[in-house]
Amino acid sequence: MASMAYSPAAFTGTSASDLLRSSSNGVSGIPLETLGKSRFSVAKRGVTVIAKLRKVKKHEYPWPADPDPNVKGGVLSHLSHFKPLKEKQKPVTLDFEKPLVNFEKKMMDVRRMANETGLDFSDQIILLEKKYQQALQDLYTHLTPIQRVNIARHPNRPTFLDHVFNITDKFVELHGDRSGYDDPAIVTGIGTIDGRRYMFIGQQKGRNTKENIQRNFGMPTPHGYRKALRMMYYADHHGFPIVTFIDTPGAYADLKSEELGQGEAIAQNLRTMFGLKVPIVSIVIGEGGSGGALAIGCANKLLMLENAVFYVASPEACAAILWKTAKASPKAAEKLRITAPELCRLEICDGIIPEPLGGAHANPAWTSQQIKAAINESMDELTAMDTEELLRHRRHKFRKLGGFQENAQIDPKKKVNMKKKEDTVLRTSNAELEGEVEKLRQQILKAKESSSKPPEMALKDMIEKLKMEVDHEYTEAIKAMGLKDRLETLREEVSKVISRDQLMNPVIMDKIEKLKDELSQNLSAAPNYSTLKYKLDMLKEFSKAKSLSDAATLKKEVNKKFNDVMSRPEINEKLEAIKAEVQNSGSSSFADLDQGLKDKVLNVKKEIESEMISALESFGLDVVLVKSNAKVLSEKASLSVFKNKVDTLNEEINKKIENVASSSELKNMIELLKLEIARSGNKPDAESKSKIEALQKQIKQRLSEAIISSELKEKHEELKTKISEMIQSSAGTDGNMQKETKLEEPRVEVNWGANSSFAQCM
Repeated sequence: MASMAYSPAAFTGTSASDLLRSSSNGVSGIPLETLGKSRFSVAKRGVTVIAKLRKVKKHEYPWPADPDPNVKGGVLSHLSHFKPLKEKQKPVTLDFEKPLVNFEKKMMDVRRMANETGLDFSDQIILLEKKYQQALQDLYTHLTPIQRVNIARHPNRPTFLDHVFNITDKFVELHGDRSGYDDPAIVTGIGTIDGRRYMFIGQQKGRNTKENIQRNFGMPTPHGYRKALRMMYYADHHGFPIVTFIDTPGAYADLKSEELGQGEAIAQNLRTMFGLKVPIVSIVIGEGGSGGALAIGCANKLLMLENAVFYVASPEACAAILWKTAKASPKAAEKLRITAPELCRLEICDGIIPEPLGGAHANPAWTSQQIKAAINESMDELTAMDTEELLRHRRHKFRKLGGFQENAQIDPKKKVNMKKKEDTVLRTSNAELEGEVEKLRQQILKAKESSSKPPEMALKDMIEKLKMEVDHEYTEAIKAMGLKDRLETLREEVSKVISRDQLMNPVIMDKIEKLKDELSQNLSAAPNYSTLKYKLDMLKEFSKAKSLSDAATLKKEVNKKFNDVMSRPEINEKLEAIKAEVQNSGSSSFADLDQGLKDKVLNVKKEIESEMISALESFGLDVVLVKSNAKVLSEKASLSVFKNKVDTLNEEINKKIENVASSSELKNMIELLKLEIARSGNKPDAESKSKIEALQKQIKQRLSEAIISSELKEKHEELKTKISEMIQSSAGTDGNMQKETKLEEPRVEVNWGANSSFAQCM
């Protein structure tokens, strides 16, 4: 059967040109093309059809009517929709910059006053400008991480296109991802710097609210990353080096973007950038957030502006996750290590581009020139590499992040912020400890029997070991009683108060007392109480033995020092001479001596006393001179008349002191003093000593003010006057008192303080 091709003309007998005409609508002989270009009204079945052409606005695209050939960025910049703002951006003052506003207001006031009055205030203006510059420098050289975050987000901070038009000789923007969309949050284009051609890719934020809405606040969608990917392939094909500018809080995370493959688009960019055969330099000019920044940041060199930040999660998001509140963002910004200096130290960032004081928005043109210089320097280095070396350089940059080497020597600078290694305590079993204790006890008993020196080193080592064992047993007991968390919390609160030199809060004092009471009441119920008590008793026993040994040693050293003093030739000569004079005088008592000889005896006595005192003080002992018994008795007899009055006054003073001491303020100061003394131990450092002395001085001053400000001072002065009159009158009538006083040897009493055991031995 022969095949037959279908042809409408074969069936109707009409030509092909006749098919372009229509007769079904009642119009005959009019082409369809003409119908679309003319206005007509045709009635069909009672319906009227009207059509007309729509007037559209004439666009000045691609060129304006009168293009400026000398425009910055070249004539091709006319193709960009990015134009200078018609209105100047309003100045925005960050919270930490508010002190600088006061200087600016003062300078404006002085200038206005100079203009109004015609007087010369140039000196004052220069002085204010110097103070302003100094304050600005101090502020911006000691910025905290969260302050740098705020600067990186400053609404007036120059954007990607601001920098591009400042640094390029010519620039033409390229649009579209060739899949039907052009994301305005990512801008791409070709530009030249000093005759070199580059592919520029960057995230673009808006300069005002309208532009931010248009640019989606610099948060790209998958179309933007696919547009960037298309331009990377284009640059790789033509051999253009790539420069990317990062300035985004992150990729746009809405439902539509996820449906269109946001994660896949970012991953595709990451994989592709590692295989591009052209040099890549990335510059963080604002904030670089998460994968949205990394999608165009896999470069050979990552550079950051001085106040830019680069993070996995924003400080607010991190604080909301870890501390359940965005108010902890300053702490999160510090812990995340997101600033340029920190990232440069961690070798994530390869260089820091300086900014002017006040941030990049203070002088955008100067900042752009610094970026241009950094691009030229980096590209000089990268273009000198061949393709294999360039790819290896890029891979190595990212593979070394987070890497480690076993048994590698750590740089001392890196050890500063590392967690200190916990010392492993080698504990002794109870059986071994009992054996060592019994052995040392036998050695001490043998030393007592033979009157020899006890084993000091062994005793000291045993005391240190028992202290560690007791601390461990206390820790185990506290854990068993469920008080560990409360104790740790209380320790943190007390350490904060001490570090800030504040008075102890009464609430904290109540917590301490309650914890002590609960511990003392329930300690006997702890499972390791018997072991704890045994070790604690052993510690007390050996501590007492050590104190007795120290006291005996100190006594021997003091006696030896006394013998050395008394055996000095000059002392012996003076004693022999004074003895000979006393014997030659024929007097039987001190009272019978003449006044000259009495003075000589007293002078020798004082000299020997001072030598003895110096000898005792060399051992760190406090020395108090004691009056003779006869003199004390005479003074007591004289004061017995006023005993009742003195007792009454003392009671009033004690009550006043108790009232003052019971006040919350002074009570807190006393408790703080106790804690500081306990914390400093037996050998406080200079800082602890100064704190203790300051607290003691404050307490004494409060007590003194309370007593002086009352009527007790008048009573005290009156009683003092009467007692002095009584003593003077008794001195005249009791002139024979000295005759009854015999010649006594100089006597010194020692206040041994902590060495109470030595005082018992004496």
